[in-house]
Amino acid sequence: MMKTNHVLALLALFFSLGVMAQSGPQVTYRDGTIEGIDSSGVKIFRGIPFAQPPVGNLRWKAPQPVKAWTGVRPAKAFGPDPMQQNIFGDMKFEGNGKSEDCLYLNVWTPAKAMDEKLPVLIYFNGGGLVAGSGSEPRYQGLRLARRGNIIVVTANYREGIFGFFSLPELSKEGCHGNQGWLDQAAAIKWVKDNIAAFGGDPNRITINGESAGSQSVCALTTSPLSRDLINGYMCSSGAIVSNATPVSLKEAEQKGTEWARKNHLKKLSDMRRLSAEELSKLSGNVFGEGTKCIDGIFLTEDPNKVISEGRQSQVPCLLGNNNGELPITAFAAGKAPTMAGLSAVVAGYFGTDANTIYNLYDIHTDADLLGEKGVALGGDMFIAYATWKWADMVRQSSKAPVYRYVYCHPRPNMQVKGKAPGLAGGTVDVKDDAPRQPAATTAIHSADIEYAMGNLSTNTAFPWTADDYATSEIFQQIYINFVRNGNPNGPGLPQWDTYNHNGDVPPVMLIDTNTRQVKNAKVYNRYKQIDAFIHQP
Repeated sequence: MMKTNHVLALLALFFSLGVMAQSGPQVTYRDGTIEGIDSSGVKIFRGIPFAQPPVGNLRWKAPQPVKAWTGVRPAKAFGPDPMQQNIFGDMKFEGNGKSEDCLYLNVWTPAKAMDEKLPVLIYFNGGGLVAGSGSEPRYQGLRLARRGNIIVVTANYREGIFGFFSLPELSKEGCHGNQGWLDQAAAIKWVKDNIAAFGGDPNRITINGESAGSQSVCALTTSPLSRDLINGYMCSSGAIVSNATPVSLKEAEQKGTEWARKNHLKKLSDMRRLSAEELSKLSGNVFGEGTKCIDGIFLTEDPNKVISEGRQSQVPCLLGNNNGELPITAFAAGKAPTMAGLSAVVAGYFGTDANTIYNLYDIHTDADLLGEKGVALGGDMFIAYATWKWADMVRQSSKAPVYRYVYCHPRPNMQVKGKAPGLAGGTVDVKDDAPRQPAATTAIHSADIEYAMGNLSTNTAFPWTADDYATSEIFQQIYINFVRNGNPNGPGLPQWDTYNHNGDVPPVMLIDTNTRQVKNAKVYNRYKQIDAFIHQP
């Protein structure tokens, strides 16, 4: 009998040790205790709720505080991705399907002890405010966290009709649209309140984003709900100033009303009874960048006014875009691009005759439209000009250092059969025997993400070269230096001077294998000229 008890005791011990071996790092904070995983010293916590599920009567409401739990909540897998259509072919997700219940964030922390007060980077995904997720491999923070000894956070937010929908009836309830931006502000507040438990410093939070995520950063720096919560910000291609300014609440409500009428939805209660899948299918991609608005809650006034008066976050910033965001051919409506054929859209964008604009870009023949000159023009019309305008406004109104860059490194040719790069990120389907596209000579929209985050290896669509990894090393170090010090300068990098208070032609860092600082009077003066055309009375 004693021998049997001894065997049972040993079995119990072995079982206990096995359970202990499978357990991961735990953190206890305001809402409860969570258990993540350890990846060679970086503790990863996925699927952490930062607000209640915005479902049922909470659909379209501002994010509500999480309800505390007892016991240990698993945080080893990503939560659901936001509801969205399959718009961009290059978006790969690791979340637990798509759901309206999507308000989760993820933390990568290299802290050995949870009192280290490490600096924090929060990254918001792009996707036109209609797609994307913090679970995408290209955004994940393992490499930056390990290399830079910083904490990286990605956070989901509601997108499309779930995140940027306005109606007079909703306004009467106290929520005037911009639900997705309210989610982002709530995520930052969660980090501010809880990141110390993960080894982070709540007084050293930097936010960043690409494309719609960059627009969001611009918005967050002007919002009274978030502008005082951060200590630095970065952007990659996107802003909400000049001709990218959000619409008025009245305009957003009108778009919502027209959509509801078109779909025979008379009551808000009827809209809340629709399933998330039904609502997503009915809405298409109507709601997003075109319905972001000055709602009176998240954005209480025109962001142009806030920034021009210096009332945005007065903290260091690093603002940039790519040098090949979008070719002008994208505006040709599927036709062969010609100067004559594009003149109307060019004149409409800049508010002056097209030939004046063509001359500014040294475009004199139809062939010029197909080269880098046409790419520069198309990129500015798409997103680069608005990003420059934001940087130029902050340059003049910020008391803190401003740094500006242009990312120039082209990706290698895609190696996936049946796919080709899209015009502004994403992929498009092509025939397997389609002629091989010429090698890119500029960095198209969204091409910088994997480089900056150190995640080239997560994207097997491209045959990365030594030059790609070398450029990624440079970009990662720039990010790490800025998150740690509010300054991108550091050993092994060229001297980077501030964009503000630095002469009539401010310096810009060109990030590439040969990263270098330039003062390009021709480009800067061209921006000033087109800015004058766009803002002429």
